[in-house]
Amino acid sequence: MAVKKTICAALLAILLPVQAAALPAMGELHAKSAALYAANGQELFSVNGDEALQPASVTKVMTLLLAMEALERGEVTLDTMVTGSEYACSMGGTQVWLEPGEQLSFDEMLKAVAVGSANDCAVAIAEHLAGSEVAFVERMNARAAELGCTGTLFINANGLDGMGEKTMTTARDIARISCELLRHPKILDYTGIWMDSIRGGKFSLANTNKMLKSYPGLTGLKTGYTSEAGYCISASAERDGLSLIAVVMAAPTKENRMADATALLNYGFANFTAYTPPQDALAPVPVELGRADSVQPVLQDESSFVIEKTQAGELETQIELPESLTAPVEAGQEIGSLTVTSGGQTVLRVPLAAAETVEAVTPPDLFRTLLGSLFGAV
Repeated sequence: MAVKKTICAALLAILLPVQAAALPAMGELHAKSAALYAANGQELFSVNGDEALQPASVTKVMTLLLAMEALERGEVTLDTMVTGSEYACSMGGTQVWLEPGEQLSFDEMLKAVAVGSANDCAVAIAEHLAGSEVAFVERMNARAAELGCTGTLFINANGLDGMGEKTMTTARDIARISCELLRHPKILDYTGIWMDSIRGGKFSLANTNKMLKSYPGLTGLKTGYTSEAGYCISASAERDGLSLIAVVMAAPTKENRMADATALLNYGFANFTAYTPPQDALAPVPVELGRADSVQPVLQDESSFVIEKTQAGELETQIELPESLTAPVEAGQEIGSLTVTSGGQTVLRVPLAAAETVEAVTPPDLFRTLLGSLFGAV
């Protein structure tokens, strides 16, 4: 039978969609579609969030995600040399003018893509990681599907229109991909650069995301523009531990794009706050027939959650844990739950997991315990 403990909290986490009626209205935006997400994946606001639109160079958030994942897996290092193929060098648009056969380090390639939106370097990275851009695009679409992106179809690594083909996605899908990209903090070392250079200082880069200089707390991520797609952006910012992503799709002008992203981020920071439930509220659970006497429960998801500021004093938490467990207990095994209620309604349930493995005692263990109790032996 579970033991229930009720804790009144000033702040507790919500992962369910926010009740818009409890919040001030968002002002009218210029873009066709927009979405505001917390970096933990929680949607805070959207308008036409599932409308399929062209992202232009915001496509590169997925290219950068796959690049960072490959870097984390050890498939490449920042010093790995990447060669520009004749095909990669033919991209056009924003580029660093790679020459066929020219090599840049993976670090410089990432910088060129994240800061200068280099189409040639995006394709060079794709070819290096997957053997061909076609194979890389298959990975892009597969990864998008894994992230729950139902309105996205990538056709290339850089967002340029193809021969009769166009990359299509949605504000919600770009937000999901951007959230996943932010799980790799190293990316902010690139997206936060204002000006830099490559090729030993011979080629200068200036960030296409001008909000870096105009919006306090902005950390990235990626802008995009074509005449057909309009002005797009996935903008990330952090203040007081709250990390947000504002996605704007098909804004009429560059100024409209910046105004919309600013309005979304301002709305997020004005109305929401980050909260991490305290671990000290979770008491150890006794373990029977185990090599340890107890196991510590922890939140299965240890990230910060997001709550409306107006709800800060209205939440109540229930912790449900068994009176005891029987070994073996595996690390990560779900052993209970933390439930947050507001006005009697459940707004969040977070699984509680075992922090470590507790193996079952063996007959020799029991024998030694018996000897110890009888003779004081170890």
